[in-house]
Amino acid sequence: MDAAFTAEQDEIRRTLRELLAKRCGPDEVKAAAATTTGHDPALWQQLAQELGLPGLALPTAHGGVGCTTAELALACEETGRTLLPSPLLGTAVLAAPLIADLGTDAQCAGLLPPIAAGALTATLAVPGAGLSTALALTGDNAGGEWAGGGRAGGVQARRVDGQGRVDGEGRVDGGWRLYGEAGQVLDGHSAGLLLVAAHTGGFARSRTLLFLVRADSPGLVRVRQTSLDETRPQGRIQLRDVGGELLGGSDAADVPRALAAVGRTAATVLAAEAVGAASQALERTVDYVKAREQFGRAIGSFQAVKHRLADLYVQVQAARSAAYCAASDPTTGGLALAQALEALRSTAGEAIQLHGGIGFTWEHDAHLYFKRAAADELLFGPVHRLRDRAAELAGLFGPQEEREAVAG
Repeated sequence: MDAAFTAEQDEIRRTLRELLAKRCGPDEVKAAAATTTGHDPALWQQLAQELGLPGLALPTAHGGVGCTTAELALACEETGRTLLPSPLLGTAVLAAPLIADLGTDAQCAGLLPPIAAGALTATLAVPGAGLSTALALTGDNAGGEWAGGGRAGGVQARRVDGQGRVDGEGRVDGGWRLYGEAGQVLDGHSAGLLLVAAHTGGFARSRTLLFLVRADSPGLVRVRQTSLDETRPQGRIQLRDVGGELLGGSDAADVPRALAAVGRTAATVLAAEAVGAASQALERTVDYVKAREQFGRAIGSFQAVKHRLADLYVQVQAARSAAYCAASDPTTGGLALAQALEALRSTAGEAIQLHGGIGFTWEHDAHLYFKRAAADELLFGPVHRLRDRAAELAGLFGPQEEREAVAG
């Protein structure tokens, strides 16, 4: 594979790195994560207006930049280096591609331009802790069990007779009413638009569809959840007889296929983001061991420390190669994500160890990377399930029935 980048791609990387170096240091990251929204709105607007980051991979017809997954992955590698708290993942990686894929012409024209301009943030709301399965990263999403299987729990949707209800501002809700709740929703407490996965049709004919729910919809209750990684804010949403608009306008939409396609892109982007975080954690650790002295010499001069850092360097570079490969071939995104998450976990853990006593203090910056590694694996992993799913799709171990027969 040719890993050389074009001049445009190098410019995206350079410009974004310079901007984030000025606006997104560790103190700024912690301050932004502690706000009500969980990110710095002023910085988000700057990224949108000067770099077009939310619409980087959207077509120009909808106000986007018209780039590919490769450019988005490179941009997210830079945001990963600083652990930028932003609605980028939920908006540009999860929600916008689903709208572009399944939405009607009117929905695309009304929603994608403000998303590309940074005026509207969005996210995907999946009941329970099933985001990785919904995106087909750790299992088959066709059955819909990740959304509750049509039984009690999750989110249920019911069609309303006629044209639907009209709110106080004269807006029609689309003819659907939503009930239920979803937790661990990325930016669920602050996103201006929710793409809610809900069951409809009752238990016998249940199927999962996606519905558009505005942040100001009557009956919608949202609260920010306490999460391990504050730079990746999450919220819990409750839908109490909330009006929703069916994405695509028809219940014939192939939602599992669209979610799986978005999952492949998301895995690639997340892998690049994790590589950026691991690379920065390693660079900071190398700088520290060069300056920290013990027994009259820098601890980085000890052979044992050199070996540990060399192993980390090889692991990070291998993960970077896998992420770049996935940018060209998204079908390898799951494996790239597994390798990148493993590299980030190892690098963050070693960073804490090699920083010594100060590294074990909860307030040290190394813990930001360690918490990102753990939280991402909880949301999109774990690593062994990502690899198992990739092996299953590749047919390495035969059909599921044969595997169960061998195991029995």
